[in-house]
Order: sequence, then C-alpha cells, then structure tokens
Amino acid sequence: MLNKQEALQMIRNNILPFWQGMIDNSGGFYGEADFYGNINKTADRGCILNSRILWTFSAAYKVLGDVSCMLYAKHAYDILCGSFLDREHGGLYWLISHNGMPVNVRKQFYNIAFGIYALSEYYSASGDCGALKLAMTLFDAMEKHGLDKTQGGYIEACAQDWKIISDYRLSDKDLNCPKSMNTNLHALEAYTTLARANHDRRVTEALESLLHITLDKIVNRSRNFNLFFDMNWKPLSGDISYGHDIEGSWLLYEAALAIGNQNLIAKVKQTALEIAQGTYSDAIDSKNGGLFSSRSGEGVIHAKKEWWPQAEAVVGFYNAYELSAERKYLEAAENIWEYINEYFTDKKNGEWHNELNMDNSPDTNMPKAGFWKCPYHNGRMCLEIIRRLT
Repeated sequence: MLNKQEALQMIRNNILPFWQGMIDNSGGFYGEADFYGNINKTADRGCILNSRILWTFSAAYKVLGDVSCMLYAKHAYDILCGSFLDREHGGLYWLISHNGMPVNVRKQFYNIAFGIYALSEYYSASGDCGALKLAMTLFDAMEKHGLDKTQGGYIEACAQDWKIISDYRLSDKDLNCPKSMNTNLHALEAYTTLARANHDRRVTEALESLLHITLDKIVNRSRNFNLFFDMNWKPLSGDISYGHDIEGSWLLYEAALAIGNQNLIAKVKQTALEIAQGTYSDAIDSKNGGLFSSRSGEGVIHAKKEWWPQAEAVVGFYNAYELSAERKYLEAAENIWEYINEYFTDKKNGEWHNELNMDNSPDTNMPKAGFWKCPYHNGRMCLEIIRRLT
C-alpha cells in the first residue's frame, strides 16, 4: 500500500543501505556493481552517478534526519569538488578512473546540471556555503557556454575547453543533435533546486525562461515531450519517452512553484495534468503491470520494463491526484507502487532490479549500480511520498 510508512521502510531498509555499501573509503563511491551487488572496484566512475548519490543522501538527511546520511553526502561532495572538478577550464568531467584520473573530459551540460542539482541540495541540507558557491560557478558556466542566447534553452555539450564538438550525445541511445529534452529538463530541475536554495534573481529568471522554452518548444500538441532537436527547436524524432513525460509533468509544476508566478502556476498545472493523462492513457501496461518506458516513432513499444519510469510514475500520478483530486491517478500510483514492491525490489541483495523481462522476471545481465543506475529516481520517489503524505 502506498503510504508514508512503506516509503520510509523502502528507503531506509532497501535503497540507502545498498548505496552505503558502495562507498570507497579511500574516496568517492565505486562505479559499478553487477546484478547480485558484487562490486567492480576498478570500474570507471561517472560524475552523474556521484552527483545523484550526493543529492540522494543530502535529500534523505533533510527528510529522515539521520546524521549518517550527511556523512555519505560529504563523501560524495568531496570527490565532486576534487577529482571531478576541472580546475583549469571549469565545469565537471564526465568520467574518471577508479583512482581519480580524468578519463572523459568533455563538458556535457546534462552533467553540469546534475552537479548544480546535487550541490544545491547539499547546501540546503548542510549549510556549507562552499557548495552553494560551486553551484553558482557551474550555473555561470551553463549560462556562458551552454545557453543558446538566440533561440533559448541549452545545448548538449562542448569540448573540455568549451569549444565546439561534433558528437553531442549523452549515450549511444541518443541522436547526435545539438539540443535535447533530456538536458533541458534536468537543467530545469537543477535551477528549481538552486532557486529554492539561494533565491538569486538571475537563477529565477533563467528558470522562468527555460520553463517557457519547455512549454513552447519541447511539449508538443499531443502533450508528450519531443526528445531531440536542431538548434532552431525543430524536432528530429517521433519517439516518445513515457518515463520522461510523467517525470516532467511534476518537475514542470515544481519549477512553476519555485518561480512563484500565479498565472504561470495555473498554466503549468493544466499542462502537467494533460501530460499525466496522456501517460495514464497510453503507457500503463494493463496486462503485465507497471509503466511502459517508451515508444518508437513507428509505434513500437519498448516491452521491457525499466526501473526509473516506475519510480517517476508513482510521483507523477500522485502529483496529478493532488492537483486534480481524480481518484484514477491515486489508483495508478498505488498500482505501480505495488508492482515495484512485487517485481523490482531486490529483497535479497538490496536496491531495485534494473530491468524486467516481458514475464516480469529480472534481467540478470543488467547492473545493480552503474553509470546510469543510481539511487536518485527511486530514492526521490520515497522522499516525495513521505513529504506529500506527512
């Protein structure tokens, strides 16, 4: 049952202990663990994973009040300010080795946004002014090097020295294009958290501009997010990411609340509900349970269930229930919560399985922790439910 006590139990007993076990006492967190939780201590370490660990333990401290969370957050903060920070050119490295040496030094603005997001939350939890100062330094880098001052929004990437590159992609799953929904959505998320942390006018103005870009250029007439764009915001793909749609529905509303403009809040509320309705109608698997992750432009559903869209669906549908009082959204959130409990939570080894096969059995070839497998989506789900039901 979806309630505060079950959310507390999940984050305290299933999610956080696993990531506490990923700590490298010589610095940072290990970069990879297999399906069974066996740690690869020599795996390279992604900044995205480290930032998400930093955010999770910082946010958990604020909600749970457990001082041990701050110890783990500080451990992630120290390595972010150390090996991941490019002290010559500014910004954050994409990837370092297990012993802290730069491996991939490109400047991915998605990565920098997550650094801002994590540092802002850490500052909010700890009061460490150094974290806020670094968050603002990264914000300045986003605005100087990543902002498209003509068409709005943020480009994907630059070289280490902020010069133009030819390959923008976050991963081999993405189109090679100069702008994406993914980078801009998570810049919006980061700026929302930073605006709440320091109430800086420049941040709030940048957040409002980005929110308008998202509403005008990224959300399409069908109330899905277009995913990939050229510099002029021409969509380059017909694919749909249901996980990002339902995640974005509640992140857009949080951004509007942080800005505080009542007319904008009302507009975003309507858009958020329209996006949630679309996901409710098109992405719930009525046969096998859970939420479909995505659909290709040709209409082919990605049949395997991924972990993170389930977490975002619980929050997104519960947010839609709060905004609309329509019970169908509460029931959808509860059903996916039960689906997670039954099939995704690894009650033996901790954390969640990465992907499920079509029969809801876990894919044992997928890692339990890795560059993209982290505690942020499912940890945040628990913390949001605790906050909203308190």
